[in-house]
Amino acid sequence: MKAVGLHEFGGPEVLRVVDVPEPHAGPGQVRVRVHAAAVNPADVLIRNGTQEWALEGVPAPYVPGMDVAGVVDEIGPDTDTGLRVGDPVMAMLLPFLPADDGTVAYRGGGYVQYAVLPATSVVRAPDGFGHEAAATLPMNGLTALLAFDQLGLPPGSTLAVIGAAGALGGYLVQLAAHAGLTVIADAAPADEQLVRELGATEVVPRGPEVVDNIRARYPDGVDAVADTALVGPRLLDAVRDGGTFIRFRQTEEPGGYTADSTRGIRVLSPFVPEYDGRTDKLDEIRRLAGSGVLTPRIAEVMPADRASEAHRRLEEGGVRGRFVLTF
Repeated sequence: MKAVGLHEFGGPEVLRVVDVPEPHAGPGQVRVRVHAAAVNPADVLIRNGTQEWALEGVPAPYVPGMDVAGVVDEIGPDTDTGLRVGDPVMAMLLPFLPADDGTVAYRGGGYVQYAVLPATSVVRAPDGFGHEAAATLPMNGLTALLAFDQLGLPPGSTLAVIGAAGALGGYLVQLAAHAGLTVIADAAPADEQLVRELGATEVVPRGPEVVDNIRARYPDGVDAVADTALVGPRLLDAVRDGGTFIRFRQTEEPGGYTADSTRGIRVLSPFVPEYDGRTDKLDEIRRLAGSGVLTPRIAEVMPADRASEAHRRLEEGGVRGRFVLTF
């Protein structure tokens, strides 16, 4: 079958259209004929060799991709699911499966024509959504939902979202606004209208003065800050004593950092594999999108053979939404 993968690690140019064996659904699994796969920053970590340690002994090609949307075309034997062949669906696919002992197993990513997944990892796409729109929802939506669930803030609390115009930041703004939080979003002038439409209560200029801009409005600090832009630990200064800080990369990951505080600040590090296989959570994303609470964020739709271009432009920055590859 057709896939997009790499035989050697490097820049965007290493991505190629490749042929890989066609998989079939086993017990407890469904196979999705993938029509669209979103391109995420996490995909770059496979391509550039950051996760090479997890691929030792695994033959190339290596296939990135965590978001897929398409149509169910096989259901494995003894599979308990309400899905039927022909249903339009979406899913988050983890290229690496973490084990309890800290190791991971590579199973391949979502830049493929056919993806086999546990039935618990697949839900119907929101009504009225095309494959391209649905593909932008699962991974970023689940990451935002996990962060929001971990926050546990009551209505009226203050949450500053840094990187609010991005895909993850935008979903977090929407979830928080829907729950009745006061959302303070950073934005460049060109993005101010966007983040207000997403539900931001207040907008502060993005950039090196963002902490000062937040403190000017909230002298004691806000209840929580979500660093979806990977700005770093200086954002702790915008959080009130005893508040909450959310970072979206572990210390040892690219863009990760240590976030220590002597002011009683709780530090959260949402790890989206915690919601892998959580049908209830992915279905919540479906319902929220179907009701208009979450809106798909498409930067551009491209055929799969332009994956290298999508990665290059993603790494250049300034993308609002996700590039989506079609198969």
